[in-house]
Amino acid sequence: MANLWIKKTISSLQIESSEEHGGLKRTLGSRSLVALGIGAIIGAGLFSITGGAAGYNAGPAVTISFIIAAVACGFAGLCYAEFASMIPVAGSAYTYSYATMGEFIAWIIGWDLVLEYAVGAATVAISWSRYFTKFLAYYDIHLPAEMTMSPYDSVTLADGTITHGMINFPAIFIVVLMSMLLVRGTKESAAVNNIIVALKVSVVLIFIGLGWGYINSANYQPYIPANTGDFGSFGWSGIVRAAGIIFFAYIGFDAVSTAAQEAKNPKKDMPIGILVSLLICTILYILFAHVMTGVANYTSFQGADGIAPVPVAIDHMGTVGPDGVITPAYPWLNKAIIIAILAGYSSVIMVMLLGQSRVFFSMSKDGLLPKVFSNVHPKFGTPAKSNLLFMLFVSLFAAFVPARVVGEMTSIGTLLAFVLVCVGVIVLRKKQPDLPRAFKTPLVPLVPILGILSCFAMMLALPGDTWLRLVIWLAIGFVIYFAYSIKNSKLNNPGK
Repeated sequence: MANLWIKKTISSLQIESSEEHGGLKRTLGSRSLVALGIGAIIGAGLFSITGGAAGYNAGPAVTISFIIAAVACGFAGLCYAEFASMIPVAGSAYTYSYATMGEFIAWIIGWDLVLEYAVGAATVAISWSRYFTKFLAYYDIHLPAEMTMSPYDSVTLADGTITHGMINFPAIFIVVLMSMLLVRGTKESAAVNNIIVALKVSVVLIFIGLGWGYINSANYQPYIPANTGDFGSFGWSGIVRAAGIIFFAYIGFDAVSTAAQEAKNPKKDMPIGILVSLLICTILYILFAHVMTGVANYTSFQGADGIAPVPVAIDHMGTVGPDGVITPAYPWLNKAIIIAILAGYSSVIMVMLLGQSRVFFSMSKDGLLPKVFSNVHPKFGTPAKSNLLFMLFVSLFAAFVPARVVGEMTSIGTLLAFVLVCVGVIVLRKKQPDLPRAFKTPLVPLVPILGILSCFAMMLALPGDTWLRLVIWLAIGFVIYFAYSIKNSKLNNPGK
């Protein structure tokens, strides 16, 4: 049993990370890492979750909810930044756990991260498909409904007939496209991501800039609507509930840490990439939510789903006629927002796929997974075979599984990763206090403890069936570990 808790030394991890020892190419600077983080964070949370959280939970005070969620993310982000600066290797929370809590815990978190990265990429691909079909509909191009949904989804057509899905082809398309970019090379993928990030941030800033002039202060009254009598339905409990909902809009900043082995100067660039991307997105989220609830009353977002909240706000940016009808000043902005959503989702998918392949790259290098996941392409310098395998895995999920099933699994997997990283900082500070740290989490152990408590509280708020799926997923992981991984572990079997 002692072998379950065997740890990797920090020095061995640093040696393994060098290109001379079969590592990945170091091509990413701090700007690329910040763009990588923004690319992963800005997505469904900004363009859809904000409306529902305002309409049903917090009202205009959803901006406070964003601040609360950002603080919770900040605790975890500070812990990630310390680890990423001192252990600049691929693998993220998996590698950090291996160095602090041993192989078995590292396996658990590595397996758990599949829920965040691979399953998360599938979830976003399904949403991308929905927005893509809406965009084509603007130009009277209508894809067959059964070709854009999983077999478990259905839609009611204009004539009243109900059509059931067969396979989600657009979701497959975007997964394949992003995977091919990753196979081509991290530098090339980062360049495409930088362009996408610039596009969607520009549209967000345009929305904020144009919308600011149409804010009606009356829409902020009351700023915190009175509670309806139910927990989470407005009032301060609604603000807290909304914080738990929109927390998942921040998922992605930790994906920066998976690219540590490809950073040019990881000790300096990783903390910048993680913390600056989180800060920029927090500011954008608050301003976006402020404008959205200012141009339209929060009750306007009740019943809105998917793409609806943002177009509702845009439709309220205009002049009110004598009959009370609003003439939108910027009808073109709706199409621009959809383009930004498509671009934003594309970059999220790409970053999630990159993160997943890098986690399994590290696990394979340690012998816990087959060598195919750590084979580096001789020309591109990327784990191309791993990228292709996950392209197949994620495509199948995106094509045949409904988003509602995998969405909450992504959330609970991410929160568990955050908890373990916070624990790891406390453990390493206690056991190896003299290790050089280019970046130090302030106020240890207070900050990590607050990170653990805030993240675990959000886990408890998730439905019971989500916990059941987590337990089943981890049980499958245990079987693989004891049947294969522990027998092939390089640390446990030095002679192999």
